[in-house]
Amino acid sequence: RPISTFILAATIKDAPYLMSARTLEKSRIALIPSQDVRAIFDADGNFARAIVTELAQCYRSVIKAQKDLKLRTSLERLANYLLRQQRHAGGGAAFELDFEKRRLASVLGMTPENLSRAFKGLQPYGVTVTGTRITIDSQADLERFARPNPLIDDFST
Repeated sequence: RPISTFILAATIKDAPYLMSARTLEKSRIALIPSQDVRAIFDADGNFARAIVTELAQCYRSVIKAQKDLKLRTSLERLANYLLRQQRHAGGGAAFELDFEKRRLASVLGMTPENLSRAFKGLQPYGVTVTGTRITIDSQADLERFARPNPLIDDFST
């Protein structure tokens, strides 16, 4: 299932790419030569609109991630991440983390040790952790603490 594009801005601008990535699971990656993408962009209005929409979504995602990192404490980032993951997993009180805690710490902009302390810090708000299994006993308490904000937490917009 396609997730998104990668280094699309560099492709369109014919510029060096500014980042790298690793997949979280076994993946297939389609490599389309940049000159071909630019040629189709110039020739096909629908393709160009789709590219602009994808670039806008990528830009908004980067801004939301920056706001999450800069405007929230590590506990608030973790709490909001857990609430998003809970919704993604179907809304039940218990769910599994998508990936190992070391990666989660990196995604949330903290060290693994700080992540461990953050999990402990969320216990008063009903969060319990057993390995990669998370249980949120009091969603209302966690939401009151986390104060989710659609301008940061809704990655669909």
